[in-house]
Amino acid sequence: MAVAKLGTVVLDCPDPVALAGFYAQVLGGRTEDDGEGWVDLKTDDGTALAFQSAPGHVPPQWPRAEAPQQFHLDLTVEDLEAAEREVLSLGATLLEAGDPSRTWRVYADPAGHPFCLCAC
Repeated sequence: MAVAKLGTVVLDCPDPVALAGFYAQVLGGRTEDDGEGWVDLKTDDGTALAFQSAPGHVPPQWPRAEAPQQFHLDLTVEDLEAAEREVLSLGATLLEAGDPSRTWRVYADPAGHPFCLCAC
């Protein structure tokens, strides 16, 4: 049984508005800017991407390890507490629990890549 379903793929970048605009032109759809360094792209076919401001962003130099690919996954869950227990038992590490009233938490997978569990 799956623990979560993929919610949104988030790309770190120096200018979320500009990068979201690029992908909107490539994929179609509309962008929604939260005004705080986060832009969502929702395409007509249901594909969703998000773009997050990352000061000091170093672009990846694929396939060079010196500047690897940079992204994190938002995984949508129904029960945040149960999903957290499950991912921790599978080898994830809690990176940021944050404010208990938030509907998301940050983890690292066993290889160190960040991802979020987000309550729906």
